[in-house]
Amino acid sequence: MNAPSSVLRRALNMRPGELRLASASALFFFLVLCGYFLIRPVREAFGVSGGMDQLLWLFGCTSAASLVLVLAFGRAVARMNRRRFIPAAYLFVIGCLLAFAALLYWDSAAGGGILGSGAETERARWLAYVFYVWLSVANLFMTSVFWAFMVDTFDADQGKRLFAFIGIGGTLGAFVGGWVAWWASRTVDSPHLPAGLMIAAASLFGAAIVVMRAVDAMSRGGPRERASAPGGGAAARRPEPARDKGSFGEGLGLVLRSPYMLGIGVWITLMAVSNTLLYFTQANIVLESADEFSQRIAGFAQLDYASQLAVLLTQLFVTTHLIRKIGIGWTLAVLPALTLAGFAALAVWPVYGVLVIFSALHRAGRHAVARPSREALFSVVTPDEKYKAKSVVDVFLYRAGDLSGMGITKLLGLAGLGVAGMAFAAAPLAAVWIMLSLRLGAARARKAEA
Repeated sequence: MNAPSSVLRRALNMRPGELRLASASALFFFLVLCGYFLIRPVREAFGVSGGMDQLLWLFGCTSAASLVLVLAFGRAVARMNRRRFIPAAYLFVIGCLLAFAALLYWDSAAGGGILGSGAETERARWLAYVFYVWLSVANLFMTSVFWAFMVDTFDADQGKRLFAFIGIGGTLGAFVGGWVAWWASRTVDSPHLPAGLMIAAASLFGAAIVVMRAVDAMSRGGPRERASAPGGGAAARRPEPARDKGSFGEGLGLVLRSPYMLGIGVWITLMAVSNTLLYFTQANIVLESADEFSQRIAGFAQLDYASQLAVLLTQLFVTTHLIRKIGIGWTLAVLPALTLAGFAALAVWPVYGVLVIFSALHRAGRHAVARPSREALFSVVTPDEKYKAKSVVDVFLYRAGDLSGMGITKLLGLAGLGVAGMAFAAAPLAAVWIMLSLRLGAARARKAEA
């Protein structure tokens, strides 16, 4: 290995033979998230095209469908050969994107629907709704199968050292995808823009399949690579026995019997509620500030790439230092504090510029600050709680929070309260959330000492 590579490997806490495999894995994640964030603003623009009432209905349908499919999908993936399943899954996504692009091109070429200048047709409206729900559900497994493949590729020790580096690759992909979508929507004056973005995303997913196969080949390696890799290399290690995640009832029972796990579940639910309140606030402000479809794509894309830039900077310079200096509890409290401050600012200045700043800080707090601290809470629980109850917390209670946030938004809309109403709703939730964060941090410290 040459000197620059050796210096880089030591700086990233990698052992000999890991830099090439970790870099290829980061590229794989880059392509996946770049493709998704290229078309995510199109989904959001489709969602608000029918107004906020229609978006609430779509969000509710998506949350309910996602809950059912994620629980079923998790069990299915655990039993499948991921090296065969992942290319097939991404090929299915590519096929769907090309079909949507063809239908959108046909609709806009006819001069009607959401994209054209004519009257909206029933076909165009349902096409937009189907795409919104389809992409929302497809995203659930695009990232989950990636991380399942990473768990198969790297052992536990490698995961602790390399997954943060691989995650930065995904953050960069999300930033580039959002920025390209924003740039294209500002410079390309064509009703065929959404179809073009879908074709570009399909190309990125195709490239992801190629890189995934290269990662698989490198992880298996030849005799020389296996002998020289640390500990025999990823390909040489023995597969760990599968963990039995148990039934949903078992997991729910463990959550209800453990005050600590129940506290984590409530924390996750409050986070989901805050995410949903912010989501509908974003949609409402973008809908009011943009009249044309391409302007809405640009608005949502700008929110995405600004948020991902904040996440990347936080991952690189803040997260590890923050946890080490102020502890898990106070680090967990950062996100509810940001939520409270952000909604208070929007209540005073309900403008797009403030929304961009709040959205970026909230997503950085959620992904780069709260996520590592949240996962650290599970490091002191029993294996049964970790593998059976965690899925209930991360999936069922998270989706329950989504639906609760949607209900709060609906009630505020019926009462005629706008962004100011969101701030009033968020204030007591954030106060409870902050106190819960501190209690969970203290509880984790006691469990760690025990």
